[in-house]
Amino acid sequence: MNRETSDTTLGNGLRVVVVRTHGAPLAEVRLVLPYARTAPHLAEAQELLAALFGTGTGAGTGTGTGTGACATAGARTRQDVADLAADLGAELSTVVTAESLVVAASVLRAGLPGVLALLSDLLLRPAYREAELALAQRRAAASPRTPGPRQRLRRALLGHAFGTHPLTDPPTAPAAATTPEDLYALHARAVVPDGAVLLVTTPDDPDEVGVRVRELLAPWSGGPSGLVLPPFARRAPRPGRIALTEPAGPAGSAGTAAAGSGSGSGRALVLCAAPAVPDGHPAHAPLHLAQLILGGSASSRLARRVRDRHGLAYAVSADLRGNRAGDWLEIECAGAPGTAGRIAGEITDCLRELAADGPSPEEVERARAYASGFTRFALATRTEEASALAGFAAAGLPLDWLEGYRDRLAKVTHHQVAEAAAYFLDPARVAVSTLDEADHDHESDRSTQ
Repeated sequence: MNRETSDTTLGNGLRVVVVRTHGAPLAEVRLVLPYARTAPHLAEAQELLAALFGTGTGAGTGTGTGTGACATAGARTRQDVADLAADLGAELSTVVTAESLVVAASVLRAGLPGVLALLSDLLLRPAYREAELALAQRRAAASPRTPGPRQRLRRALLGHAFGTHPLTDPPTAPAAATTPEDLYALHARAVVPDGAVLLVTTPDDPDEVGVRVRELLAPWSGGPSGLVLPPFARRAPRPGRIALTEPAGPAGSAGTAAAGSGSGSGRALVLCAAPAVPDGHPAHAPLHLAQLILGGSASSRLARRVRDRHGLAYAVSADLRGNRAGDWLEIECAGAPGTAGRIAGEITDCLRELAADGPSPEEVERARAYASGFTRFALATRTEEASALAGFAAAGLPLDWLEGYRDRLAKVTHHQVAEAAAYFLDPARVAVSTLDEADHDHESDRSTQ
């Protein structure tokens, strides 16, 4: 698909991509900021800033604190921002991922200039007020985000597979309660143009929209933030078998209590990490098809074996994961307490069979059709298209990567998928982790770290 596009990098380091769309008079805005939790003690401040971004502006440069900014001419409260967005016919939101803060807006074509001006105001003149912060902190205290069993198991798996890394470190409480001054300081460090990507899809001329963005955001300065994930210490996962028991025993001793006691988990979890390659690698498309055959759909080998044949798991999946840290194929199964060991054994057997014998030609064709259809579905709406394009731009991929991927999938041969399965799905290359309410009753699930 040919797109009329303007792609420039401003003097402050902000990459601005404007894509002309046709059809409905809708515009989408995506600002992608590096926002990885590289320091556990910053986790709370990063959560609060993401929650409060967009709740107000001040007329200053963002260095003011507390409620003083409200008294300055041009300042906006939460209600003012909401009213302005409503007048423009816009919806604004923020999303935090493992490595990014994404500010998103959807608006009718006529409201795009106003949305860009509002975004500029929020970026250049933020207001993190005492009352808003106190409300956010009360909400967080009322619903504490205690890491669940899956989060704990995933951190343990990634730590075993790839070594110590920010993705394996649990957040730590700050030494003192987060203040507005802390949020202003974090904004000055993290909400910066150098390293960020702004993508706009619009029916209007891309060059004209690009000029408007330049006028509004040229004064924005700062960065790069440094909030990017470092690479894993290992490019491929260290294989082996580990087991997590909850609650953990005292520091330095092995936990022996039943997993899930006091946590309400009431289930067995199995997570595995197999090697993988990034999106642009020649082996990615064959691996993608092998992953789909393994566990990427309701009719996959794992689903038929673990869920349908043996009734061991009610949730089965295999997905390709990747970010700046690295790439891996993640297999996940959830079942009834006491079944983690059996599930892990069935996963290993399934991997061994697929790696040794390869998929059938029919399996490859079904996976190819599924993958090709999914790529079309991913761009079905303006909202999905804008999010996908912003993700490609932030990852350094071409904007037409997904359309080109369909062509690459069509060229993958059965032999190439069999080769990918033989290498990437070999159980000898896979890290397997389990968490089971009945781990203490199953010696075979004991950690071999």
